[in-house]
Amino acid sequence: MIDLSPTPYLWILIVLGVLLLVQWVYYLFYFIKLVFYKQKESANYQPPVSVVICAKNELENLQQFLPLVLQQKYPNYEVVVVNDCSWDNSYDLLKELAIQYPQLRVADIKEVYGREHGKKFALTIGIKAAKHEIVLLTDADCYPSSENWISEMINTYDDETQVVLGYGKYERNNGILNLLIRWETFFNSVLYFSRTLLGKPYMAVGRNLSYKKQNFFAQKGFASHMHIESGDDDLFIQSIAKGDNTKICINKDSHTISLAKKTWMSWFRQKKRHQSTAKYYKSGDRLYLWLYPLSLLLFYIIALVGLVLQYNMLIIIVALFLRAILQICILHSLAKKLNEKQVSWLAPFLEIIMYLIIYPVYKVSTVRLRKNKWK
Repeated sequence: MIDLSPTPYLWILIVLGVLLLVQWVYYLFYFIKLVFYKQKESANYQPPVSVVICAKNELENLQQFLPLVLQQKYPNYEVVVVNDCSWDNSYDLLKELAIQYPQLRVADIKEVYGREHGKKFALTIGIKAAKHEIVLLTDADCYPSSENWISEMINTYDDETQVVLGYGKYERNNGILNLLIRWETFFNSVLYFSRTLLGKPYMAVGRNLSYKKQNFFAQKGFASHMHIESGDDDLFIQSIAKGDNTKICINKDSHTISLAKKTWMSWFRQKKRHQSTAKYYKSGDRLYLWLYPLSLLLFYIIALVGLVLQYNMLIIIVALFLRAILQICILHSLAKKLNEKQVSWLAPFLEIIMYLIIYPVYKVSTVRLRKNKWK
């Protein structure tokens, strides 16, 4: 029997209801926009494009993945690879590939003793070297999901568009770490794609991102945050992306695929570098990013307390069930759009592992991690 009489424990249901409402706002206000989003039909828009890739000691990845970029079905494009002080014969490989593929151009940065620089400097060199107005960025350890990657990304542009955000996923392998990496990447993409559709873009991933050079030079490149190791994608996007000049491209052929980290420590180091820019986000964006995991954590804590106290267990169980069903249904639809498998059906369990276990462990571990450099 349900007991709603005034008791010291009634706050459990009240707080649980408020937290559930917060979660539903994300799914039924933000994420639902992405569920019903339809990519426009091809308009055969094919302006010249410069693909820019920064590489430092990426010989194996360049051997394996760069030909997939150089074999795109696109009439007029160049590929600018910035060889950033590599000592693993990357430059020799690039010169050989340039003979086979005339659209490949190499910008070589020589190492100068006592002078260190990060990825932002290398990327600046690449963008300055690019011949065309539209640049399309990816990484050396990424490969396009199809030979139509460039076409799909660039066809998203129209007269008003200055920025196109693409989806950069991770390669599927066995193991819980790989599953968690793919889940986090998928869910983070859902967060920023959904907010972009509502006219409030706040981030992108450099693995699959396009914008016009005029925006880069108008902002003086990365000058405002050159002192920060990361931010060549998210902080820069915050400076140029607006609700009326930014679009997303999520067609399956437009994705890029990256190699996922294989050890927990290497993943934590990557997360530390990626999350080092969060404190520079606008307050509204920080609230959007933190309110979801915070409300989720409190939701499960309050639900657990209620179950332990055996107070109106039926209502609590129904609340847990309704949230899980809503989450699985919406995320399954989005997983199909983004060509992801597994992650949607396991969403309730993966986010518990991620937010209640992994994140606390990560926060503790980062205290002991040394500052990670652009390798």
